[in-house]
Amino acid sequence: MCTWKIRGVLSVTAYSCALAVASTLASLSSSRVCAQQTEPATPVVVQPGAPGKPTRALPPSTSGTLPPASPADVLFMQGMVIHHAQAVEMTALIESHTENKDLKSLGARISSSQSDEIKFMERWLASRGQPISETMPDMHHMKMSHDKMSHDSMALMPGMLTSEQMEALRKAKGAKFDHLFLKGMIQHHGGALIMVKDLFDTAGAGQDAELFNFATDVDSGQRAEIRIMQNMLERKPLKD
Repeated sequence: MCTWKIRGVLSVTAYSCALAVASTLASLSSSRVCAQQTEPATPVVVQPGAPGKPTRALPPSTSGTLPPASPADVLFMQGMVIHHAQAVEMTALIESHTENKDLKSLGARISSSQSDEIKFMERWLASRGQPISETMPDMHHMKMSHDKMSHDSMALMPGMLTSEQMEALRKAKGAKFDHLFLKGMIQHHGGALIMVKDLFDTAGAGQDAELFNFATDVDSGQRAEIRIMQNMLERKPLKD
């Protein structure tokens, strides 16, 4: 009986030791796996070879460079920043000039989308070492016709409201404001469509992928908003 008890104790002790060893080994293995997972992988930069030529591995420190921007692309973005800024200025008048809920909803949509697009255009220009705004005497290269602002030598982009139109909009209230806003924003959006068309009609312009996507989005988005505003005018025409 005594021998049996001793054997039982030894068996339990051996089993406990085996479990401890297994747990320790599992812990060490898990630590090695975690260490391998947390070690950052060395980046591999591969430059494709010309047709029939092998690829070439480049140093990990290699960074990409943006292709040079077309002068017309830069002018388009600089001009569109100014163009969008006036649209945002127009929508800022809505809250204090009308109670029209449909117009307020539309204005919030225009303000939000064009404010975001201004930020995108500014980043695009800055990443290419281009100024955000610039006097643009060469816009005629893109066949853009402008009016002159009364108090500024800066040329208006197509469709932008003149200082007289903006002043009339600021003075209007209620239904009169709604009418002037819708007419003015339709004019404004139409000018943006002209700018996009002129960009793509310019040789070598609009090839940048980011700019191409942006310009086509502007075209489709503003066409849709023009239709909405035309329907709003037809639903509630201004009475003389």
